[in-house]
Amino acid sequence: MSEPPLKPVLQKPPGYRDPNLPAAAQSGFRPPPRKPVLPPSFNPRRRNRSFCRVCCCWLCIFVLVLVLLAVIAGLVFYIWFDPKFPVFHIRSFRITRFNVTERPDGTYLDAATTTRLEMKNPNVKITYYYGETEVGVSVGEGGDETPVGTTAVRGFTMWKQSTTSLKVETKVSNTLVDDWVGKRLRSRYRNNILAVNVEARTKVGVSVAGLKVGKVAVTVKCDGITMKELDGGDMPKCVIDMLKWLNIH
Repeated sequence: MSEPPLKPVLQKPPGYRDPNLPAAAQSGFRPPPRKPVLPPSFNPRRRNRSFCRVCCCWLCIFVLVLVLLAVIAGLVFYIWFDPKFPVFHIRSFRITRFNVTERPDGTYLDAATTTRLEMKNPNVKITYYYGETEVGVSVGEGGDETPVGTTAVRGFTMWKQSTTSLKVETKVSNTLVDDWVGKRLRSRYRNNILAVNVEARTKVGVSVAGLKVGKVAVTVKCDGITMKELDGGDMPKCVIDMLKWLNIH
């Protein structure tokens, strides 16, 4: 028997789409490959976050340990050395010259003073050493307070349980003051009720067991003490200003 003749293959017309194939395959578009899905335990971001948390925790623990050690060291130092601040007094104050002169062009003050500033170191195991000290003296109080000179004192050392006395001499010449200020100062000086103010600015360091600690700026103020009180033997304590906020009476 003879084979049946083959049917000719028909050519597909332009734009023909096979309904059995997806549209993406017919247009030639290939979708991007999908990223492999990783298990939840394998996540770099979470690992980084957990590492940062661990570092922060260890840093906090380290800081707390340092603070605790500093507190313990401070307590041991305080108990062992029993530190005390130095005590300042005005031992004596004398006005060697005080003239208020009224002239046509104004009122002038001419004055000279001598002050003895006494300092005590009550510590048994601590030594204080001072830098150059600038001492300023003024008379009067409130609106009539008038400077009567400033002088500098060389650095010195206050040994354990010792007393140091500084002699400070100041003067002013032909200093112009208000007329009412000059009259008030002269009246109070004659009545021995003139207020005296002494201010010393210096830097103080500490020496403990041969080890010196750096100096700190200190201001000592002895304000509002009258000449009558000083002549009567009163020696009120001065105020120590340290670190701009700590006041020690």
